[in-house]
Amino acid sequence: MAIRTEPVTINMGPQHPSTHGVFRLRVTFDGEVVVDVEPVFGYLHRGTEKLAEERSYVQIVTLTDRLDYVSSMSNNLAFVRSVEKLAGIEVPERGQYLRVISAELQRMASHFIATGFMLQELGAFGTPLMYCFRERERILELFEMLCGARITLSYMRPGGVLQDAPDEFWPALDTLIGEMPRYIDELEGLITTNEIVLARTRGIGVVPPDLAVAGSLTGPMLRASGVQWDLRKADPYEIYDRVEFDVPIGYEGDTYDRYYVRIQEMRQSVRIIEQCIEQIEEGPVLTDGPFFVRPPVGDAYATVEGPKGELGFYLVSDGGISPYRCKIRAPSFINLTVLKDMLVGWKLADLIIIFGSTDVVLGEVDR
Repeated sequence: MAIRTEPVTINMGPQHPSTHGVFRLRVTFDGEVVVDVEPVFGYLHRGTEKLAEERSYVQIVTLTDRLDYVSSMSNNLAFVRSVEKLAGIEVPERGQYLRVISAELQRMASHFIATGFMLQELGAFGTPLMYCFRERERILELFEMLCGARITLSYMRPGGVLQDAPDEFWPALDTLIGEMPRYIDELEGLITTNEIVLARTRGIGVVPPDLAVAGSLTGPMLRASGVQWDLRKADPYEIYDRVEFDVPIGYEGDTYDRYYVRIQEMRQSVRIIEQCIEQIEEGPVLTDGPFFVRPPVGDAYATVEGPKGELGFYLVSDGGISPYRCKIRAPSFINLTVLKDMLVGWKLADLIIIFGSTDVVLGEVDR
């Protein structure tokens, strides 16, 4: 016999460890079952787009670090590609290879964070998270060699990268890439066939492919629903057309597939970096140009396939040293469009893990 209950609305957040930042969910429950969800943004609003309109094009690079602060390299790359498109700047070949190596290292670092925290929210008490942090730290050490920073990197520049990789970078990169498949295997051994993980993620928070497309989802969120769309293949940039890699997809669009797609993408990142190491040649890494970039009057939009999906910058130039307008297409924000559809009908415990599987970072939601 079902017990009659009255609907109750409660707040999750804006201060809650499972909301991945200052994010508020107004959730209406019937018992433990979610019957309605209202996401509330704005608690971290930074005004990044307006701040960008008061800074030079090079200074804006530092602002992009603070958007998705676990994917700074990808943010840098999306922005400078838009500036280059706007100003007609060419990038030296070696600079492009260093960009792709950096972006793929960043993809792995971001997916480690997504995986570790999703498992933490399942109640794993830190072990998978520490495994993920351990390997991410090695990637951050490589970033420190490249630019002297570990989190807010500001490595990319319009026309290339800040500086060439030092000599010690290459043997360290070779060692990491040689060992990474074994570490991914180790992580999978903890997670992929774990019966608790399977019970809590299989068939949970399903996003059908038609809903994923209608909600403009991109990245692992889209590919987990069986839609094979990746900008590195669909609209290649930098030197992605010179390397071979696969685009992993899921088939159920559930929480498990969102985890598993990210694991497989890390394996493909290793493949890409291995080919980049083989192909990269000596040469300049940054195009010579004036200290202040002054694009002609016009507009441009450029994108990258970031760890969370399509990250794009739309810039409007009035001929000055700062953009007249800056608009960011942030995948963490767009991927939340289907959050209500994912959560309604599931229970409170499911809500935590479903939301964790979206892998949002509030810096780019409240940009």
